[in-house]
This record gives sequence, C-alpha cells and structure tokens, in this order.
Amino acid sequence: MAKGHRSQIKRERNEKRDTRPSAKLSFARVSVRKACFVLDAIRGKDVQTALAIVTYNPRYASEVIAKLLKSAIANAENNNGMHAENLFIEECYANKGPTMKRIRPRAQGRAYRIEKRMSHITIVLNER
Repeated sequence: MAKGHRSQIKRERNEKRDTRPSAKLSFARVSVRKACFVLDAIRGKDVQTALAIVTYNPRYASEVIAKLLKSAIANAENNNGMHAENLFIEECYANKGPTMKRIRPRAQGRAYRIEKRMSHITIVLNER
C-alpha cells in the first residue's frame, strides 16, 4: 500500500510523466515488420523531412504513419506550444498487437491458418 495522501501520490506520479508530445495509434492493420521499414526511414529526422519521406513512400504503412505524424505535430503545437519547424522525431516504434486468425481451405480437406497481424505504432517528438 502506498504511503501518503491520495493527492500527494497523484502529484508524485504526474511529476514522473513524460511531457514530450506524442501520438499513438492502436490496432493498426499493418504488421510490425512492415511498419518498421517506414519508421526506420524517418527516425531522428525533422518533421518536414519525415513528412516528405512518408508522402512519397509507396508502402501502405506510410499512409498510416503520415496521418499519425500529423497528429503528433498538432499535439505539439496545441498542447505544448511548440513550433513545427523546430520539431524532430525522437522516438518511433511499433509494438505487436493482437492477431486475427482466419482459415484458408486447402487441398484434400485440409485448412491452413492465415494470421492478420496488427500493431500499436507510437511517435514521440521533441524540440531542437
């Protein structure tokens, strides 16, 4: 059991919170492996360069990540009062989400499993 008054416990917990602007997309219908190809290309870049990269990247995951990146930029401007020209991508990663299992009929009455993977994609920005 934690010691102290409830408000003191909450205050201590909020002091440890990460104040960097971020955006998270849960249950994205793209596998972690495919999302990481795009995330590796934009990691550490400033947001204007990163937006240009994902705009002209032919992968499906880049459309999803572009929308998420625009959301993170808007969060930085509105919630933290940062300027978009000073922002860069400090962290970006994709974690494994749940997998939808589907059945594919095969020859001689057999069935093969198709796994439709999902991911949780996070983008964390910071100011230079």
